[in-house]
Amino acid sequence: MEKKKLRIVFMGTPEFAVGSLQRLVENGYNVVAVVTQPDKPVGRHGSVLRPSPVKEYALANGLPVLQPLKMKDEHFLEQLRSYHADLQVVVAFRMLPEVVWAMPRFGTFNVHAALLPDYRGAAPINWAVINGETLTGVTTFFLDHDIDTGRIIAQRQFPIPDDADVEYVYDGLMQLGAQLCTDTVDLVLSTDGNAPSQPQQDSDAHHAAPKIFKETCAIDFSLTAKRIYDFVRGLSPVPGAWCLLTPRDANAPDQVLKVYKTAKTHKSVAGGALVSSAPDYKAANTGDQPTGVEVGTLKAENRRLLVATVDEWLEIVELQPAGKKRMAARDYLNGFQHPDDFLLK
Repeated sequence: MEKKKLRIVFMGTPEFAVGSLQRLVENGYNVVAVVTQPDKPVGRHGSVLRPSPVKEYALANGLPVLQPLKMKDEHFLEQLRSYHADLQVVVAFRMLPEVVWAMPRFGTFNVHAALLPDYRGAAPINWAVINGETLTGVTTFFLDHDIDTGRIIAQRQFPIPDDADVEYVYDGLMQLGAQLCTDTVDLVLSTDGNAPSQPQQDSDAHHAAPKIFKETCAIDFSLTAKRIYDFVRGLSPVPGAWCLLTPRDANAPDQVLKVYKTAKTHKSVAGGALVSSAPDYKAANTGDQPTGVEVGTLKAENRRLLVATVDEWLEIVELQPAGKKRMAARDYLNGFQHPDDFLLK
């Protein structure tokens, strides 16, 4: 079968999915319809509806768009069947019921931003960086009843530099995923729908990638400097790691700070140990007795803002105080004369 005759329904919502859809369209594949999430209410009163990036691209290129509230809705299923898809391609969408993923004669495959079975879940890119991985990638696999567990068709690797934030990895995997998407469609075509695939090998050692909430993004300064460094870049720039700037004067209110970039100083806290109430990290202390330097202690040094972690001083390079713009820490220090009067929690 020629690729122009293979009828494809594409399913996706965020910008990450646009890369794959764009590659399919621009390379002459026959995308007959696009399925995406309903427009999202935005604005102060939710009175404005914002279309997804996938919808915007689809409409700009004359592609029919379906936006079901429920994937089992009979009207939606009737619409979907009317396109007589040979294949469905899913990128960053949602869990599909069997009545949807089993509909095309060649099945449905997903492009996932991780090397499955590692990092199954909604936020694989963030968690790979948060966990300090040096290698990730993309996987195509056939959908089945469970989330991200289907038979693997193909994988491509992507290195993560130590100074990369999640935006860098996101952009790289979006392009790599788009390439793997078309490669997988070509494989389906060349095998007349019988693309070879392998079952995933489950193991307790594999990491999960659950959805990230505001609470997930709170920085724990009782961790090591390396783990906090990875945590911050794994959430930068979106949704952004945050902490509380807490005055040592108990009568003053806390302030929220977003932290977008840190730097490792490799300077141990004096004496090698810190006061920490977190028992899980006592093993990370390098001395037997606390020195009285509390985790979260701030200090300014040569126009650099440093915070004490469980093992080393960590430099805060870029941050955003509540109600203000993102800024360099050195600029923040212009109006923050006594950092030692505060703790980060």
